[in-house]
Amino acid sequence: MKKSISTAAKKKVVIAALEDIKAHDILAIDVRKITPIFDWIILASADSGRQTKALARHVRDKLKEAGSAIVGTEGEESGEWILVDAGDIVAHVMQPAVRDFYNLEELWGEGKFDKIVNSTAPVAVARKRRKKAAAPAAPRKKRAATPRRAA
Repeated sequence: MKKSISTAAKKKVVIAALEDIKAHDILAIDVRKITPIFDWIILASADSGRQTKALARHVRDKLKEAGSAIVGTEGEESGEWILVDAGDIVAHVMQPAVRDFYNLEELWGEGKFDKIVNSTAPVAVARKRRKKAAAPAAPRKKRAATPRRAA
């Protein structure tokens, strides 16, 4: 009989696997209130196609070792963005330029963000952009009327 693994345990396994191979800007987003398809999205950045592939493979292997089924993986050919689908957890391993372009943090911005692991600038900048866009604009002050000169 195959042992089952909880969603929280899967999340820990994914984050630990990403940290093992030096992923950076690891971010977990709770999307249970946004979509019924999965519970958590985990985003991570890698410095090269080779590292992206190694990270995705390591995540997949560690999840299997822990007793999780893997629904599938996508993007292994190019290595720019690899998705590892473990059912209730979906891990996205991306190169920084691809991550900035697709900006999944903003797309899933309604979710609850866990603390960022190994945080560096790209995710911090994305969060600032999201906060700035969500903040209401400050009311403009009316300028005092200036008296007109008589001609």
